[in-house]
Amino acid sequence: MFIDAPDESEATGDVAEWYARQRRSWGYLPNYAPAFALRPDVAEAWAGLNGTIGRNMDRRRFELATIAAARVYRSTYCVAAHSKFLRDDCGDEKTMLAFAADPSGETLDATDRAVVEFATKVARDAASIEDTDVQPLRDAGLSDTEIVDVVLAASARSFFTKVLDALGVQADVELGEALGPEVRQQVTVGRPIADV
Repeated sequence: MFIDAPDESEATGDVAEWYARQRRSWGYLPNYAPAFALRPDVAEAWAGLNGTIGRNMDRRRFELATIAAARVYRSTYCVAAHSKFLRDDCGDEKTMLAFAADPSGETLDATDRAVVEFATKVARDAASIEDTDVQPLRDAGLSDTEIVDVVLAASARSFFTKVLDALGVQADVELGEALGPEVRQQVTVGRPIADV
């Protein structure tokens, strides 16, 4: 990381609380936690926003939209983490493996493919989106609220990925180990995953 952040063993107050919550959530202190330690109030605001977006969506759809956007943003950290969440928290290893191997989404079903393609367009060039880009989501059965949710998930991901990459944060060793060598290579779209 390109900045000096408080060490976990010396952290006090809001920073200590931020570190403790991240450790409880992950089972270890993730590499992104120190990046926000100098502004834990921003970290909490981000967690609130991201949590609200995720709670309003089907969890699996949230992960697909997030992975698609994170690929465009070249965030290895987020592609790896959310691939793991798709596999472990959503219980969908088959889709995780297919999406990691073919990021175009071509091997996914029509609804998932429409979500992935649209989230990719939101991340790549939102200003170029036309009604014709939204129509495939409607054709797949998504309501306007669900379409907004995909936009929110893809857009919010920009903030987190850019903070981590601008500060030189690498994805956790534990993420790389949890995904295995082949998937680890497939999800490495920017900065490499940290080594032991």
